[in-house]
Amino acid sequence: MNRICHLSSVHDRYDTRILHKECASLRKRNMEVNLVVADSLPDEVYNGINIISVGASSGKLNRFINAAKRVFQKGKELDADVYHFHDPELIPYGLKLKALGKKVIYDIHEDLPRAILSKDYIPFLLRKPLSSILEIYENKSVKKFDHLFTATPHIEKRFKPINKHTMAINNYPLLSELDTAITSWDMREDEVCYIGSITRIRGLEQVLQAIGLLKGIRFNLAGSFAPASFREDLEETDGWDYTKFFGRVDRDEVKRILKRSKVGVVTFLPYGNHTHSQPNKLFEYMAQGIPIVASNFEMWRAIIEDFQCGICIDPSDPNAIAEAIRTILKDSDSSEKMGVNGRNAVINQFNWGTEENKLFSVYESLGVVFEN
Repeated sequence: MNRICHLSSVHDRYDTRILHKECASLRKRNMEVNLVVADSLPDEVYNGINIISVGASSGKLNRFINAAKRVFQKGKELDADVYHFHDPELIPYGLKLKALGKKVIYDIHEDLPRAILSKDYIPFLLRKPLSSILEIYENKSVKKFDHLFTATPHIEKRFKPINKHTMAINNYPLLSELDTAITSWDMREDEVCYIGSITRIRGLEQVLQAIGLLKGIRFNLAGSFAPASFREDLEETDGWDYTKFFGRVDRDEVKRILKRSKVGVVTFLPYGNHTHSQPNKLFEYMAQGIPIVASNFEMWRAIIEDFQCGICIDPSDPNAIAEAIRTILKDSDSSEKMGVNGRNAVINQFNWGTEENKLFSVYESLGVVFEN
């Protein structure tokens, strides 16, 4: 049996892409799958996957300096056949693993140089030079890895000329999590939902302003604030009076929220790599038959308008967001059809099954022998 080791010093141990998709798919083929993380939770075996923690870090700098090293050291002790890491902080340690003769995959979740430009915790004047330095370093380093996975086709285009062994593994939903039938429209409430990281650049302030304009429409909000002080800003908007805040929720609670809502919002502002991203929530809304109000980014319009499963608007305009929500809620027949269109698109095209096979093909090319 081949031993696989996933490494992350940043992501939550229950990260959808890492644990529920990639690790779970490999475990399904009878691999020994280990996931090394840096958090405060105890080690556990999750659906046959060994989750090993090296302990949490205090602050971003400590995480960058110490957590990545501890994750590497624990991973090296496991002596795996293939190492699959998920954070830029781990690049130096991925190179160390290559020097030890290991097969190494770098899984690139975001376009780091562009993402750096919108990080509030980095002083504004340092962002551009830091972005340039990191791009040079990343481009030089990735040439040495056996394979690169990217979360979007846009990131794939950046790295393909640098390392020909690059493949987009998209964050499409798991068909296994789809109910046999979507919740009927008349069983849903006139409610709007957003589930995910709650940050300023994801347009939540404009969404709350829109909810305030609608007056009386409940907004189901789930996730974590970043920074925590951003919650105070949202609480000052008129829309907070109509907001039900759930905090961080597990996957079962996510489904319950989606089942009762009639609109899903994903109105990221055009910062960093947002315009070329493919958010999980976009496809999760579609999978649950929920019409979407989304940013009018070219890549998102190509999905939402082609499959007629939502409305694209200017994410910086609360009036446009409010009008799109109002349009969906007032026309039940049309909106229910949008939901059905989105779900069918997931079933027929945007699902993890297509990506899982790409994952398997790469592991096989690295010498992994799967057991059925």
